[in-house]
Amino acid sequence: MSIELGTPLTRYAVRSLGRNARRTALSVVGIAFGVGVALFGLAWIRGEGQMTARAAAGSGVGHMRVAPHDFLLTRDDDLRLSDAAELLARVREVPGVEVAAPYARAGVLVAIGTRSVQVELTGVDPEAEPRALRFIRELSSGHYLAPGEDGQIVLGTTLVERLGAELGDELVVMTMDRNGDMQSAILVLVGIASSGSRQIDTGIAQASLADVAALTGRDEIAEITVVASDVHAIDEVHARVARVVGGAADVLTWQEVAPALVAGVATDAAFMNVAALIVLVVVLLGVASAQLTAVLERKKELAVLAALGMRASALVRVVLMEGTALGVAAGIVAIAWAVPLIAHLASAGVDLRAFFGEEQSLALGGVLLDPVFYPEFGPWVFWMAFVMSLAATIVASLYPAVFAARTDPASALRADA
Repeated sequence: MSIELGTPLTRYAVRSLGRNARRTALSVVGIAFGVGVALFGLAWIRGEGQMTARAAAGSGVGHMRVAPHDFLLTRDDDLRLSDAAELLARVREVPGVEVAAPYARAGVLVAIGTRSVQVELTGVDPEAEPRALRFIRELSSGHYLAPGEDGQIVLGTTLVERLGAELGDELVVMTMDRNGDMQSAILVLVGIASSGSRQIDTGIAQASLADVAALTGRDEIAEITVVASDVHAIDEVHARVARVVGGAADVLTWQEVAPALVAGVATDAAFMNVAALIVLVVVLLGVASAQLTAVLERKKELAVLAALGMRASALVRVVLMEGTALGVAAGIVAIAWAVPLIAHLASAGVDLRAFFGEEQSLALGGVLLDPVFYPEFGPWVFWMAFVMSLAATIVASLYPAVFAARTDPASALRADA
């Protein structure tokens, strides 16, 4: 006697799951919980990647940077772009570029009275900079650099405290020029910036490109920081900018410019991935145990079916069908509880300020991260729920299925006689 494949096997598999409804329900709930936790981990990782890209864009790193050749290797502030003004104009015309801000940097000593601090002075375009660097859009006091007016400086709160300076004070700025001679200038403190992070505030020191050029004796523009209008289209904008720049300079990604930030994100992603994997493995083992128990309970029944002519492949299909049914049900339950939660957190955010200690914000690699974190939510959550649920249940059902197929009908019937 042969057993017809197809619908009868499917019905048999479903009916087998219904024999012990409590165990089936607990298996579905366990799988759904593990899959939901894994979905949240993936949403967190994907959200962190986008959040980091936005934070880099607003912290002066940009989404990409046009820099002189060898800058990535040497990080030399003395390097300058060739035909920088023309290059800047071309980059600003690239579709998808929201901001292209020119910079020049120099290590300087800032002093007032008997106090002094050593900082990196950044020469900026006062018109473009507020669109590129969010720290200076709203200063804690004073005003930002006025376009077309030189002899002004904006400092971070921490630097102002160390200098004991006040708005309107004249600060002496000293550095070595390209010939190795000492140069100095007097810059008036017109604005004080407060980012919420003392680490970031220590690095805020801005003057006009012309003032930095006068101090260093070098051309004005050393690099161009580019911010894309769409964080999802960074790669496309990067390709367009690279075509426009050609061989005149290197077009670096924000990951290349801020490797410390990338390392921190990669560490967080690895931790989340490991945690999600551990949860899924625990779920897999639980499902495998439940499926094996179900097979052992039906050992005599499966032996009878085998004796009546059911092939080993059909027995394997039955057990795998049961696992598939569990996976589909678990996927639906995972979507029911996890998707609304992820969607809510993606909209409302997760406030992490309680973990920052005295700092109002978290600074990593010179980049200010948003204290309110937003996991990513999208259509991928739905299909990923089913992919993980089915993968876990099918893999977990493989051993019980093979065990059922290898059961010797005669031995099983004699043992249960």
